[in-house]
Amino acid sequence: MNLILLHPADFTQPERAVLRDRRFHHIRQVQQPELGSWLKIGVVNGKVGRAQVLALDDSHIELAVELLREPPAPLPLTLIMALPRPKMLKRTLETVSAMGVKQLYLINSYRVDKSFWSTPLLSDEKITEHLTLGLEQAGDTRMPEVHLRKRFKPFVEDELPAIAANTRALVAHPYEAALCPEAANTPSTLAVGPEGGFISYEVEKLIEAGFDAVHIGERILRVENAVPVLLARLFPVL
Repeated sequence: MNLILLHPADFTQPERAVLRDRRFHHIRQVQQPELGSWLKIGVVNGKVGRAQVLALDDSHIELAVELLREPPAPLPLTLIMALPRPKMLKRTLETVSAMGVKQLYLINSYRVDKSFWSTPLLSDEKITEHLTLGLEQAGDTRMPEVHLRKRFKPFVEDELPAIAANTRALVAHPYEAALCPEAANTPSTLAVGPEGGFISYEVEKLIEAGFDAVHIGERILRVENAVPVLLARLFPVL
């Protein structure tokens, strides 16, 4: 945890916060601060700063909060992802959150097992939990927005053209595709398929929606590895 992320409900006064949950246990067991120590903090969707330890016992920690600067700039990216299998979903949510993605659409695809949509990990609580872990890792505060779309064709035909309008629209596809473009701080929309990739029909529909198919080399990567590689290739600074 490189940043302690505070919520409005944690504040007892405008510049005082009290923690009793997993954040408190992490601070006490891992960081082991003394009274008067300073910790790096941020407020959800707000500024980053520091907090001084005012009180600490077996049940809680009290902090005096100073907010000093804006969080890191978000990536100018909307990420469209075929819903990964549950075990991979947790890691992917944390990774994209840590890397600065703020708009994420999880969509259906032919190769997405129907059972994936029933996972408890898609609850608002669980999604927020894993996004929060990514923000804490990166020292960020801006919570990503996650949108679920269970029907591929209506989403691609009815919503996606407007989402991708006036952006660099790309679909990651390892076959019959151009090499991934050079890094640029350009508004972008990136579509990434499931394990095994989008089927030909889906790639064709994405191309009809204005997307260009690109690849990152001869090696075929797992989705959890391909996403950070693509983001690192597409943007000069994360």
